[in-house]
Amino acid sequence: MSIERNLRRTVLPNGLIVLTERMDHMRSVAMGVWIRSGSRGEAMETNGISHFVEHMVFKGTRNRTAQLIAREMDSIGGNLDAFTGKETICFNVKSLADHVPIALDVLADLVLNPIFASTDIERERGVILEEIKIDEDNPDVLVHELFTQNFWKDHPLGKPILGTTATVARLDQPTLLDYHSGRFHSGNMVFSAAGNLEHDQFVETVAAKFEPLRGGEALTELPAPLSGARILLKNKKSLEQVQICLGVPAPPITDENRYATLILNTVLGGGMSSRLFQTIREERGMAYSVFSDLSPYRDTGTLCVYAGTSAGKALECIDLIMTEFRKLKEELLPAEELTRAKDQLKGNILMGLESSNSRMANLARQEIYFGQFFTSDEIIARIEGVNAEEVQAMAQRLFDPERIAVTLLGRLDGIKLTRKQLVC
Repeated sequence: MSIERNLRRTVLPNGLIVLTERMDHMRSVAMGVWIRSGSRGEAMETNGISHFVEHMVFKGTRNRTAQLIAREMDSIGGNLDAFTGKETICFNVKSLADHVPIALDVLADLVLNPIFASTDIERERGVILEEIKIDEDNPDVLVHELFTQNFWKDHPLGKPILGTTATVARLDQPTLLDYHSGRFHSGNMVFSAAGNLEHDQFVETVAAKFEPLRGGEALTELPAPLSGARILLKNKKSLEQVQICLGVPAPPITDENRYATLILNTVLGGGMSSRLFQTIREERGMAYSVFSDLSPYRDTGTLCVYAGTSAGKALECIDLIMTEFRKLKEELLPAEELTRAKDQLKGNILMGLESSNSRMANLARQEIYFGQFFTSDEIIARIEGVNAEEVQAMAQRLFDPERIAVTLLGRLDGIKLTRKQLVC
């Protein structure tokens, strides 16, 4: 099945890269401004500032109050949103094609002209401190956060995107303004859009709105952190379950063998037919939620297994995970299982192409990480090309007992876990 994609790329005079994908059957356009640096580019003492700035731009600009921003978007039925990741911040808007001029005007205003009023900073600080508490009250989020902090100890990649109560308390107007002027410039930004648009005309409109954007060089961030294979047991008596997070270093996002890693993750814990789900949930009834997850970054990554179970079964659960690691290292994947994993991945990719938002994000990410664009046909051919030997070689590379890190969180009732129990 071939999907032709109508993609264009233009660099504006001020250096801003504009990417578009024309989707004639759509009535809407999704647009995003992507900043090429997120929480991993923060100094330790300002941890959480990317996320704080992401919140603050909605609180008012030189041209609009927060209320006016909300009203203007509602009046066109548009959807305005933003998120912060470890390596990117994205401000995005989706509107009907007819309303693109208004939606684009609001988006450009937010990104270029925030005022960071001190009263708004105080109010929003309260909102973010509540957001941090939500994560602390949510055990499966908390265990991943504790795992990440231990895995990349003392490196910004290991720090929480939201920051901590202490760092968020310190952020003030001069710090936010300084951060905004240091990051929000053309060398550190990509604009992407997908939907019912005509490239040349659209680029003219973007160029007019983003004319005031300053030029600049892309930021260089700290080198990849060294991962630590730490075992952390954290008692939290208020929890009914023990939360298990167990992971290993994994290849970066641009790794040549990334498709073998994707298939390995899919087979291990990437769905209801995966080995971990079938063994731990379906056969043993030991967990409601169990899965594995890949988090690839610019220069490193992790493959992480999560399960929530009772204290009495936590060690047995870890044994079963080790057994699955061992099997993937020792035995070739049966042809039928390999095909099923490939079909699952291909289905996910093709279904992702049905939304203009995901195409807009896909365009930006490929530009940011690869500096080139891969068609879905190329990606599917790469997935098809992976053989069982490559998946096994990746399992042997990843599942090294000396590099496995584990975090347990819950009512641990004297649970002991040593490196000996992580042999695989």
